[in-house]
Amino acid sequence: MSIETWRLRAITPKDLPFLERLYGSTRALELAQIPWSDAEKAKFVAFQFHAQHTYYQQQFPSARFDLIEVEGQPAGRLYVDRRENEIRLIDIALMPEYRNQGLGSKLLAQLLDESQSTGKPLRIHVEHNNPAMRLYLRLGFVKIEESGIYHLMEHAVP
Repeated sequence: MSIETWRLRAITPKDLPFLERLYGSTRALELAQIPWSDAEKAKFVAFQFHAQHTYYQQQFPSARFDLIEVEGQPAGRLYVDRRENEIRLIDIALMPEYRNQGLGSKLLAQLLDESQSTGKPLRIHVEHNNPAMRLYLRLGFVKIEESGIYHLMEHAVP
């Protein structure tokens, strides 16, 4: 598998089963610590995914909700809301087999380039214990606000 051959395309209703699996993969470590059956975990993931998906669609009606494909196969999602005064990275997630190979960095680099060219800061909410926090800090994001378990991070335009 080569992460060099990737593209973005708008999600469709047919992508929902994949997107639910992707969401579940982002919660796997957390759920491994909970003494529920596999069926209970699957029900929880389905409920949480659909709640999040509905929330994103309602709260960000003008956002782009893209599926990331690598060599024609679904690999992740990239949700971006291009606002008047900022570019808001709503969510970026990759399936485990595509993580730590540079694809997330490439996608973020494109958004940072867009931020530079438009003069708009790039912002994202990140859970304080999210492993991607290291990547955001390395790329120059700074914490500008805290809200519960989330940090609003910004990569300002110089």
